[in-house]
Amino acid sequence: MGHHHGHSHGHGHSHAHTSNKRALLLSFIIIASFMIIEVIGGIWTNSLALLSDAGHMLSDAAALGLSFLAIKLGERKATLSKTFGYKRFEIIAASINGITLILISLYIFYEAFHRFFDPPVVQSTGMLTISILGLLVNIIAAWILMSGDKEENLNVRSAFLHVLGDMLGSVGAIIAALLIMFFGWGIADPIASVIVAVLVLISGWRVTKESIHVLMEGTPRQLDLGSIKKALVEINGVEDVHDLHTWSITSELIMLSCHMTISSPNGHDEILHKAQAILHDSFHIEHSTIQIELKEKGCPSHHGTCN
Repeated sequence: MGHHHGHSHGHGHSHAHTSNKRALLLSFIIIASFMIIEVIGGIWTNSLALLSDAGHMLSDAAALGLSFLAIKLGERKATLSKTFGYKRFEIIAASINGITLILISLYIFYEAFHRFFDPPVVQSTGMLTISILGLLVNIIAAWILMSGDKEENLNVRSAFLHVLGDMLGSVGAIIAALLIMFFGWGIADPIASVIVAVLVLISGWRVTKESIHVLMEGTPRQLDLGSIKKALVEINGVEDVHDLHTWSITSELIMLSCHMTISSPNGHDEILHKAQAILHDSFHIEHSTIQIELKEKGCPSHHGTCN
């Protein structure tokens, strides 16, 4: 089964790969550096909306940086002590990232709550300038990622969506700055920051939930165990399928293991081959470990030990 490793190794694969890596790294650098400017600007202009947009940019920079690292670490070969290479690192980093985002958004809510009761003086001109720059930075990053190959890579696609969400944050800050400039509505600043904080919270929650599901060896969301079991039991000569486990190393790398009881010893290889073909073709599971047991020797009840 070892020959189908990758997913869709076309000819343009390595080219798409490097262009993805470059696109991710470049947009990461741009967004991360602007995030620092925005934090400084938020403190200087006393604008919470800018700070929360910076928080959103952090979620972005983290997503981009992680996607880049995932590609980079995915290139490292597996070793005997880490048999999946470093692919899991991406998930661990994602969970830390998700938790950080949740904390940031809670901090923004807390700050905004205070600002609703006594709106501070915000330097709206500085705020406007920085938020317009922020919008431009996001547009540039989105444009760079557009040139990446989105069909090929899930990471690039999610990074692109992040950047789009980020644009909303900048637009919010721009609107708030204009309202403060023209109408003196100081309250626009905490309102804009709460809206952005909600976005940050949602993405933080989603990332945390997904990564923890993977770390808990949960069944990959796109799989339906019931239908996998049904498909395997329908193979000629298969009596029963038990101890069925599926889990994922990263969102793209799915593993499956199970025990199969067969009625007669002949056709053993054929059944195994057929089972792996079904898993591969219908469920896109590249790595399966199937243990075959004979009916009479197997476990009549699935308790006791099977030899």
